[in-house]
Amino acid sequence: MKNHNISFVYLIIGLLVLGSCSSSKEEQVSPIIEELKNEYAPDKRVAIFDLKFENGILKGETDQLKGLQELKAKLGNEGIKFTDKVRILPSQGLGNQTQALITLSVANLRSEPHHSAELSTQATLGTPLKVLKEKEGWYLVQTPDQYLAWVDEAGIALCDSLKMNNWKESEKVIYTTTTGFAFNDKEESEKISDLVAGNILQLAKISQDHFEIVFPDGRTGFIPKSEGMLFQNWIKGGELTDEKLISTAKTMMGTPYLWGGTSIKGVDCSGFTKTIYYLNGKIIPRDASQQVREGSLVDTLKNWENLEVGDLLFFGQPATETSKEKVVHVGMWIGNQSFIHSRGRVRISSFDPKSPLFDEKELNRYLKTKRYRNSPSKGIQNVQEIGI
Repeated sequence: MKNHNISFVYLIIGLLVLGSCSSSKEEQVSPIIEELKNEYAPDKRVAIFDLKFENGILKGETDQLKGLQELKAKLGNEGIKFTDKVRILPSQGLGNQTQALITLSVANLRSEPHHSAELSTQATLGTPLKVLKEKEGWYLVQTPDQYLAWVDEAGIALCDSLKMNNWKESEKVIYTTTTGFAFNDKEESEKISDLVAGNILQLAKISQDHFEIVFPDGRTGFIPKSEGMLFQNWIKGGELTDEKLISTAKTMMGTPYLWGGTSIKGVDCSGFTKTIYYLNGKIIPRDASQQVREGSLVDTLKNWENLEVGDLLFFGQPATETSKEKVVHVGMWIGNQSFIHSRGRVRISSFDPKSPLFDEKELNRYLKTKRYRNSPSKGIQNVQEIGI
């Protein structure tokens, strides 16, 4: 009986020692993971580095292969042995279909893989996506502005590299009218899809009055030539001008505010500024807190005379001794002490106290202005750079 008791005591001591060692290893590895996460995926909206070390197992998932390789090297240098169970994205379960094209005029992308989840962002017809993984008919995708979100399989056409390259190299048409439809024939007798400005379709033929087009999912149809342009002609349309930016913004006047919206159908504040620039050939970051990191700083002191049309104005809470700056709103300067933005609806506000459009609320929470036009900023791309 005594021997059994002694063996049991030794077993308990052994387990405690092993548990202590395991806990010690985890405490050693966790800061390394956090350091590399801050380097390779500081913004979870655009990069994935969800890793952890437990009981000698390195697990989780990431789309940052270089960061994972560096992590493994660091653990090796520290003499830490581990079993590698990390899932590298894109998932192997996708096979070679790791790309996709949006097939709806506007697809809703959500924070989780179900329809009741928060609307994170939107993507318009013809937008190319990276596909990272699938779950019950939903796909985690990355948009050209690097934003990560989930889309229902009904809104995309999955592609392999060959199909995507064929799409990118084909001649295309961009829909330039605010809203409209694609029809099943030149007589426009039956609608096959609604369309919004910025939708991109493959060109099949050109007739006197219509473009014959092909959707990414293979559907064919017709749109009036007066409502679209050959894509290559559109992207060669010249430099951004005050007139183009203001005209584009004003086509959305009165559009209702929609959290997560980035299309004519509804926009939030940063979705509005993003859409203005997209319809003028530029891809900019999705959220206001991301947009504020790009461009050139123009003003922080309310010197309105220094601002130019197209500058983005940011609003929120300034930094204090105990808190960081918090950007919560953005609008675009249109001159004459006025800016256009989405708050409740797309509207014009003024900083002139004598104007009927005077906006004291935004004046009081103004933070700074950044210039996007002619700004060498990594997060501002030309549409053709993303390979549409």
